[in-house]
Amino acid sequence: MPEPVRPRAQLAHWLAARAWRRGLVGFAAGAAAALGQAPVGFWPLTLVGLAVAFGLWRQVPNARRAALTGWVFASGYFGVTLVWIVQPFLVDIARHGWMAPFALTFMAGGMALFWGAGFAAARWLAPDGWRGWLAFAVALGGAELARGTVLTGFPWGGPGQVWIDTPVAQLAGIVGAFGLTVLTFAAGAALWIVAARRRPVPIAAVATGFALAFGAGLALGRGDVPERAPSVTLRLVQPNAAQHLKWEPDWVRVFLDRALALTAEPPEGPPPDLVIWPETAIPTALGQYPDLQAQIAETALPARLISGIRRYEGTRVYNSLVLFDGQGEAEAIYDKHHVVPFGEYVPMGDFLGRFGINGLATREGYGYSSGPGAAVLTLPDELGKALPLICYEAIFPRDLRAAPERADWILHITNDAWFGTFSGPQQHLVQARFRAIEMGLPLVRAANTGISAVIDARGRVLAHLRLNSAGRLDARLPGALAPTIYARWGDAPVVLALILAAAGLMMTRRAKAIDAPGAAQ
Repeated sequence: MPEPVRPRAQLAHWLAARAWRRGLVGFAAGAAAALGQAPVGFWPLTLVGLAVAFGLWRQVPNARRAALTGWVFASGYFGVTLVWIVQPFLVDIARHGWMAPFALTFMAGGMALFWGAGFAAARWLAPDGWRGWLAFAVALGGAELARGTVLTGFPWGGPGQVWIDTPVAQLAGIVGAFGLTVLTFAAGAALWIVAARRRPVPIAAVATGFALAFGAGLALGRGDVPERAPSVTLRLVQPNAAQHLKWEPDWVRVFLDRALALTAEPPEGPPPDLVIWPETAIPTALGQYPDLQAQIAETALPARLISGIRRYEGTRVYNSLVLFDGQGEAEAIYDKHHVVPFGEYVPMGDFLGRFGINGLATREGYGYSSGPGAAVLTLPDELGKALPLICYEAIFPRDLRAAPERADWILHITNDAWFGTFSGPQQHLVQARFRAIEMGLPLVRAANTGISAVIDARGRVLAHLRLNSAGRLDARLPGALAPTIYARWGDAPVVLALILAAAGLMMTRRAKAIDAPGAAQ
């Protein structure tokens, strides 16, 4: 009697018979994997999606097919993760609406190119055999490193970010969110091996690995974060200015008066020592209307006020954070240095402007200039030293580590109205929480439409204002932890491990090629 065909072999044959089947399964697996990201946050789907991707990768015969498989899978993943990217183009539909579908398609497809290259590199490093899971994690980790660096980088939506509400997130204090991404790729590949082989040894190994990751996270997160001494109370103001109305003449004063009213509300507890307004919350340029600045600063008294505001210096325009004294004069200024391509400035702006491609966050395509770099602001009285971040600077760990000294806390102001009303602001908050874990510092964020929050040094949200609502939040500034391993070393240990692993795989590959039958004559 013929030997019965196993279900796994039947599945492999079904996938190999038609390329479109493999592509459809890959795209669906990528879309499912994206549901581990906020706001859904179902991280097991990310592991299952990556496991399916690894299984598809093992079926392809060469690097070219592997690249296509990886690109299709990643297109599904980034298509769902970055669906919010259409929102900025709908703020001014008449000018930018036509670009919305192209923006999502090109952004998802462009990000997917990195993973496609990673799939191809993994196939080259380990054409077959047990080394596949390691090659998969190493090559995809390298792809993510490139995605976060090339053309100023865009590390949004890395798979490691799905762990934020689990104990595993605490490992970011050692390996960073990037290190968690590499481990997530490895875990997805290992899950496929377990499901495919169903043998005791790999099952036990994978179960042990998960237990160790969760156990280490629980150990790192144990204990309370020290309270800050002396105590400092902050007031976060969230005016909820819808982006399509934010700069309309009939609405500018409405939103400003709303922010002033929220600032002036009497506190239920200790009076605030510092009032924080979001990015570009003051609708004028710095110094343009001194009387208005004085009125705003006086409303915050006896507290000091920090707010986002545009700043002009000759022909240059800066997206700035300013600390005002009681008379409305600027005491300290930070200029955003990691500006958004095509959002705050347009590469080759004069040329692309002819085709109607202008900056979204600026008018008539005049872009923001970059500030001098990361900085730490020394604030008055007991407020200590704050590391300022504006908008999407919070997604770049290297920008925090580039600061000239260690701060006492991280100050993040943003206008997440650009990121839509659903997944974008939620994912931005997750990334801010990882920055707190990585640096071992509390993070306070004031967001125009939300989510404004106070986050402790372990990434826990202690208090917040709901998305798409106006309000103010009074909260104590949490204390800091000792500098983490990641704060000291950054991604260097993980990158070194990837390099060594890749070198080992290449040596094994070369040795196998030499030992192949007929290699030596």
